[in-house]
Amino acid sequence: MTVLSISYIQELRRRTGAGVLQCRTALDRVGGDLDRATAELRAMRTVAVDERVERPTGEGVIASYIHHNGRLGVLIEVNCETDFVAHTEEFGTLVRYLAEQVAGAAPIAVTRDALPLATVRKRRHAFETEVRAPAHLAVRIVDNKMEAYFRSVVLMDQMWVREPGITVAELVQQTSALTGENIQVRRFARFHMGIA
Repeated sequence: MTVLSISYIQELRRRTGAGVLQCRTALDRVGGDLDRATAELRAMRTVAVDERVERPTGEGVIASYIHHNGRLGVLIEVNCETDFVAHTEEFGTLVRYLAEQVAGAAPIAVTRDALPLATVRKRRHAFETEVRAPAHLAVRIVDNKMEAYFRSVVLMDQMWVREPGITVAELVQQTSALTGENIQVRRFARFHMGIA
């Protein structure tokens, strides 16, 4: 094994959290292409994460974030399966990133299902009255506007503020893959001085 391949394995482990043997096998399969190996391992780990979704998450942490000016604060509850994982550096980093996301991007719900139905209906109605197009196009335009709305107000659908190439849901999945546990964002509260 050459020094170059060891550094590639280390980098792949850093990116994916996979074991040494998995990283080496993935790199061999793709001829040493680090980006392809990363994509392959992430895809494999996403399948594993999807299988964990039904496992109970009774542990975790409630964390806070106070912005440097003292006028913005966040409380967030993030759950995992075991107390051990709740105290790992990876989990703590994820929780901190999520609190920063809530502070910076101001979502109003964790998931689409958590959005009040009245809010969704009101927004859809506003888009329907705003769109002036033939009926067959209007439906598609309104649907696209609703998708954009969800991406702006639903935490799990938002683009991560630190790395806009991935969503918050993908960030949570990556940490879930690293820890080997189901991770769920349960709830959050955002406080902004002078804004109700």
